[in-house]
Amino acid sequence: MNVWLKRPASRPHLEENFLDVLIVGAGLSGIGAAYHLQQRCPDKRYAILEARQAIGGTWDLFRYPGIRSDSDMYTLGYVFKPWTNPQAIADGPSIRSYIRETANEAGIMQHVRLGQKVTAVAWSSEEACWTVEVERVASGERRKLRARFLYMCSGYYSYDEAYRPQFAGEDDYRGTVVLPQFWPEDLDYRGKRVVVIGSGATAVTLVPAMAKSAAHVTMLQRSPSYVVTRPSVDTVADRLRHHLPARLAYSMTRWKNVIESMFLYRLARRYPEQTKRRIIEMAAKELGTGIDVGTHFTPSYKPWDQRVCLVPDGDMFQAIREGHASVVTDTIERFSSNGILLKSGRELHADIVVMATGLKLNLLGGAAVTIDGRPCIPNDAMAYKGMMLSDVPNLAMAFGYTNASWTLKADLTAAYVCRLLNYMDRHHKAIAVPRREAGVEPQPFLSFTSGYVQRAHTLLPKQGSRRPWQVYQNYLQDLLTIRFGRIADGVMRFGPKGTMP
Repeated sequence: MNVWLKRPASRPHLEENFLDVLIVGAGLSGIGAAYHLQQRCPDKRYAILEARQAIGGTWDLFRYPGIRSDSDMYTLGYVFKPWTNPQAIADGPSIRSYIRETANEAGIMQHVRLGQKVTAVAWSSEEACWTVEVERVASGERRKLRARFLYMCSGYYSYDEAYRPQFAGEDDYRGTVVLPQFWPEDLDYRGKRVVVIGSGATAVTLVPAMAKSAAHVTMLQRSPSYVVTRPSVDTVADRLRHHLPARLAYSMTRWKNVIESMFLYRLARRYPEQTKRRIIEMAAKELGTGIDVGTHFTPSYKPWDQRVCLVPDGDMFQAIREGHASVVTDTIERFSSNGILLKSGRELHADIVVMATGLKLNLLGGAAVTIDGRPCIPNDAMAYKGMMLSDVPNLAMAFGYTNASWTLKADLTAAYVCRLLNYMDRHHKAIAVPRREAGVEPQPFLSFTSGYVQRAHTLLPKQGSRRPWQVYQNYLQDLLTIRFGRIADGVMRFGPKGTMP
């Protein structure tokens, strides 16, 4: 008997708005979650709510010049759908098309409800379900849905706001200021002087893309990041595709890249000084003579204390080497009418200033959460296997890796959610909740020193000092513990409708 599909006979008017699983977010994670659900739990009634008017998430939202992945597509792609484009480091439109193609091929689009934003979710143990408040973005109309299980695939940053520091003198500036997250479609930067503030993945993408037609692009950074070059085409993948079936070639390439990235990460963490020296040497070789690598490409932190920036085929190094772009390492004193005045006294003239200053993080799509009438603060909770929250029933969240492709963890999470749902069906349980254990010391959810992580320390949940509360940044370790670990591990508690186990 499938207890998930039983409906309250006395409330037939709720039939239309009563779901087994509600997925929030129709980006890379949400579409992948739906595919796994259809394959592994085909009798589940589900829907996907997406606040925007299109699917694709990050890859539909960001439209700035050069937008591309900073992970290879053989691991950023889904485990179940081969990436066949020869570009291993893919542009945003190609990734967006891949997500849409996946949704269309699998019949997922009929379950997607666009323009509907989740504003609040409330759990009732008595009814063993979530009541979800939904706002129609276009009209402001509000309604409610009910779901047995809530699967948050809304990412970890706000789509409505970016991190936007304020600088003195901005009102005096006569040029244009833009944010990459909200790129104007009609922005013409041909022949213009551009300053890009920032040194992360967005900045190193924007600089070479804009340098192709701008008069000059300057990357203004307060401190350097690690920047490494990688071929945009995986030659091994190409050879495998020519000699093997597409799915087998894709799987082999995926595993090759997983193992390679894990090896390089562990090497960097074990030998940070040697790794740092090697990365800087590679940058110096790419840049040639005349560039102060010690000032502009030598970070003060160890490799992978923050995410390493990837430039395919060394495009940013080439733009700098050829004089189309430059890097300035300094701090901003104030804006002037013509550009930016630095604390060193130098003035950078700019027609356009791009603030690639980072993301504003939030969790669970910013929705307010209550459990049996009590507010739930994610920051007070501990993350169970990096995908559920302590003492929060029937809720999972997709959260990817910081040192590898996001989708690797998202695929594992989706498969686990399906295992959990099927276990509950077999054992006739309506509620599943990971219960926080005494003696488990809280630790930061992420060990990154990046500004966006540090700014969000009051938003993110904690991780714990031992299993299953530790958040591994290790795909193989997660594969063993998530895919093959026991569902009923003593920490995950199960119970019937009417009481919290």
